[in-house]
Amino acid sequence: MITPSLGIGPLGASIGGLGASLPSPSATGAGTPGGQSFGDALAGAIGSLETSQANATQAAQQLATGQATDPTKVIATVENAALAMDFASQIRNQIDTAATTIFQTQV
Repeated sequence: MITPSLGIGPLGASIGGLGASLPSPSATGAGTPGGQSFGDALAGAIGSLETSQANATQAAQQLATGQATDPTKVIATVENAALAMDFASQIRNQIDTAATTIFQTQV
């Protein structure tokens, strides 16, 4: 499976920002460099994915009703949303695999 680069689409920008806001090792282990929690960053990435999907839906409806003036822009918007969803799915699969591995680790 091909993984899109982190710069593709709105989700890519959010995921790239997510990497920059992961907790840094510190004595307390709390907080993040930007003051943004992991949950906030994850919520932002999911919100960005929802926005991408909504934009694709709106663009497709405009194309179907004849309101869209540039069909190539509609195709690019829909494809961008599809790539963002594929990328999010791959991330979810990786998290699931990591969690399964952790839970199956014997101590």
